[in-house]
Amino acid sequence: MPRYAQLVMGPAGSGKSTYCSTMLQHCEALGRAVQVVNLDPAAEFFSYPVMADIRELIEVDDVMEDDSLRFGPNGGLVFCMEYFANNFNWLEESLGHVEDDYILFDCPGQIELYTHLPVMKQLVEQLQQWEFRVCGVFLVDSQFMVESFKFISGILAALSAMISLEIPQINIMTKMDLLSKKAKKEIEKYLDPDMYSMIEDSTNILKSKMFKKLTKSICGLIDDYGMVRFLPFDRSDEESINIVLQHIDTTIQYGEDLEFKEPKEYEEDKSALVDE
Repeated sequence: MPRYAQLVMGPAGSGKSTYCSTMLQHCEALGRAVQVVNLDPAAEFFSYPVMADIRELIEVDDVMEDDSLRFGPNGGLVFCMEYFANNFNWLEESLGHVEDDYILFDCPGQIELYTHLPVMKQLVEQLQQWEFRVCGVFLVDSQFMVESFKFISGILAALSAMISLEIPQINIMTKMDLLSKKAKKEIEKYLDPDMYSMIEDSTNILKSKMFKKLTKSICGLIDDYGMVRFLPFDRSDEESINIVLQHIDTTIQYGEDLEFKEPKEYEEDKSALVDE
């Protein structure tokens, strides 16, 4: 039986931990068993139980306080993740060998982990060796995506992770519940964007001819190949949460190998009849 994993990624402050907490509650309401693993060695607080916490293995504060290393916050985090990559046996022991696992991996927000460092790619390959079907879930804060040039930057960040990890990826605009009605209408055009109209919006802002030409090339590449699309995620809307989950489940083919299980209520009614 395969196992399933969401690799929850995105810049710092994009809502990764909130996403994990919301998705965990939603799945529990559906009667689905889902676990969360914290892979951020700099995490301070999260509002959900975890089956494994990288801070039990190594923590950024300890690395920064080590006089022999003398790392700052970013260097310390990279050191922690590289140490983690050399100790995947810790993760294997923490995960166990339960079939049909469905695990959300709450990942760090440093973008370099998904661009030129091999740590996250190594993690993906290791999970695949453990028979996990892995889907990348890249989050971007919708509040910062209401302008064309910021949206293009967000697309490039998502695209960078997609190319680096070489796994199916669902891109999500988070914090939709925090937008005003006007902003929500404005942001609809960014969910399934017409990149050529973005070109006109962006080139009006850019003064340099060189950067105008570069922006046109980037927008054309994204539009021609349909590389990046976004789903809205509103934590206050069950339908929005369910749509995101359905897209991810389809991507990793969750449920295709599951045996049919009778609902708990039906089982209880049947046992009551037997007792009578």
